[in-house]
Amino acid sequence: MELGKGLEHQEQLGGLSLEKRRFRGNLLALHNSLTGGGSWAGSDSAPREQGTGKEERPQAVSGEAQVGHQEEFHHESLSSTGRGCPGRFGVPIPGGVQRVTGCGTQCSGLGDKSNGKTKDEKPKKGRDRKQKDKGEAQLQAEQEEAERLEKERLEQEHLKKLEEKYQGARESELAELNSLELKFLSAQQWKMDYREQAKWEHYLSCDGSPDPTVPQEMNTFMSLWREDQDEGVQLVMEKGEVVLKLIEKLEFLLLEASPNEITEEQRVQYQEFILQLQVLLHQKYNEATQNLLKIASMYEDSETGNMHTVIKDKNTTFCIWVNLKKKPRFKTHVFQEAGHGFDLPKSLALSSVAVRVLHTRYDHVSPLWLQCQGLPRPEASDSEESAEHPKDNGQEPGEQEEKGREEPSVPAAEETSSKERKESAASLKENSNNIDDKKETEEETEKNSDILDEPSQAEDAVLQEEPGGREEAPEVADLQQLVPVGGVYHIHALQLPPQAQDVRDWSVVELLHGGLEVYPYSPGEAEDGTQAAVQITLRLPDNVIYFEAPVVARWDPAGQQWRTDGISNITYEAQERSITFGMGAFYTVALLQDAHLNLPYQAWELQPTGVDEGLFTITAVFATIQIQIKDNQCMLSAVVVEEEEVLSHITGQWMSPFALREALKRAGVNIFPAEHSHKYVPVPRKDFKKRED
Repeated sequence: MELGKGLEHQEQLGGLSLEKRRFRGNLLALHNSLTGGGSWAGSDSAPREQGTGKEERPQAVSGEAQVGHQEEFHHESLSSTGRGCPGRFGVPIPGGVQRVTGCGTQCSGLGDKSNGKTKDEKPKKGRDRKQKDKGEAQLQAEQEEAERLEKERLEQEHLKKLEEKYQGARESELAELNSLELKFLSAQQWKMDYREQAKWEHYLSCDGSPDPTVPQEMNTFMSLWREDQDEGVQLVMEKGEVVLKLIEKLEFLLLEASPNEITEEQRVQYQEFILQLQVLLHQKYNEATQNLLKIASMYEDSETGNMHTVIKDKNTTFCIWVNLKKKPRFKTHVFQEAGHGFDLPKSLALSSVAVRVLHTRYDHVSPLWLQCQGLPRPEASDSEESAEHPKDNGQEPGEQEEKGREEPSVPAAEETSSKERKESAASLKENSNNIDDKKETEEETEKNSDILDEPSQAEDAVLQEEPGGREEAPEVADLQQLVPVGGVYHIHALQLPPQAQDVRDWSVVELLHGGLEVYPYSPGEAEDGTQAAVQITLRLPDNVIYFEAPVVARWDPAGQQWRTDGISNITYEAQERSITFGMGAFYTVALLQDAHLNLPYQAWELQPTGVDEGLFTITAVFATIQIQIKDNQCMLSAVVVEEEEVLSHITGQWMSPFALREALKRAGVNIFPAEHSHKYVPVPRKDFKKRED
């Protein structure tokens, strides 16, 4: 009350300065905030005044308060620095903290609740909003963290399951691997025992055949047989059976032996033995042919006056016809025992010529990698291929063919080919321990190659001398697609040596330094103006299956390849199992068949029949094959073609897997994919998505 009276007194005095008026307005505002309104009522002294019965002047006080407010608003219009003054809004500073306002006055907040609420309303809302946003962010972070932890937990569980599954599969694979290792060791021991047993059986047989793995025995065998030059065809066939077994053993040894079982030097040596045996065998047939031609007049046929004979065994068929009478009406002949035949041009029917058809059911003409499929084709194999071919066209004894090599009629290309064969043979023999024997074989190979190449060069010349000056384009057989089936037919026209003459009690024979010579045949023109060709008819072997008409090809010794040019007018009789064709000269021919006719398999099944026994059934395109398996042996149970069982000559015989494979290939049933088979067999790709579904 005294403060209010003092303010009235100051107002009555009048003439207050502006600053004092501002101070007075602030004090009035403070008074109003303390009293709770625009009057003096509500202060701490009010009850005492009411108790005395005195009354205040509310109008005057109210008027003074209004004047104070007017002065305050007037103060705001004059200076903006007073905005922070609590007297302007009537809001005290909580806690009694004093501060200087923009107007320079000191204000003290005495903690009035009603005025503090007005001042803190907006900051409080901002703080609430921030706290709410902070809470929401924290809640979202907690949710994300929970989701991350849950995801990690699921991933850990999935990885744990995969690890357990992998561990189980790994343990199963390790157990299977250990089982396979034990079986592999058992198989290796089995193979070693089998070889030892084979050696022991060979030792007990005492048949005079050498051990193919012992170089000394092989060289001795070949040297002794090379010295026997007066053998007949029958003796050569008997000895040839031993040679074929040796070649087969060497081939199987090369296929079965792993790289750690034999060295590279031994591998080259075995291949060299194979080539030498093949050359020697064919050379012996040439010597036997020469010996037979010298006494051909002794076997003269009473009806035709000519000589003809057929000698055969399970591996070879030897047919020869000798034109002794030189009568044109006997220019056609058929070997009844073999089914082969020929029709000669008139010029040959009037000449002293002999025609030999030597059918070998083995193939010693094609490259070694094709004969023994499974062998690699390194650069050395080219040398092996070149070294083997001199034997293919009628090789002669070394001493007899030396004269033929020196004859000027041998083209320069033949000498080059001979030189290449010599170098190729020498490259195979670098690793041999017996150099003397190898040099001897090398010289004989060189001598024989010149005369043997002579017909091939003449034949190539004939191919280019067609009517009208047109050259026939050579066609080379792809040996990865077409393979010889049924063996090789060596068809040659040979010069007839002087026959023995009976003079009283003596038989006089003119001796020649040359050996077996090829007749220099140059086909002329027939009466109708066409080129006179030699017509050949071949009887197909009964133990070979031809699913389609075979391709007739001739061997080119210069190019070391099978070619289909030079063959014309081919007629295939499937029912009679014969094929007839014309040739411009005499060739070594073979019947080729697609190696992939029975691929891909239509179905296959492996059915267990006992301990280490099973029945393997393959349903191919043209045939159904059943193979019985027991231990390390295989047996062909049946081969069904068009609901008829065939190949009875090889069914029911236990043999090694390699022997069975070669037997089926020779019989024309090739069901074994090779390295390049994917290029010739259309195989649909598997749909792995459907397989997974």
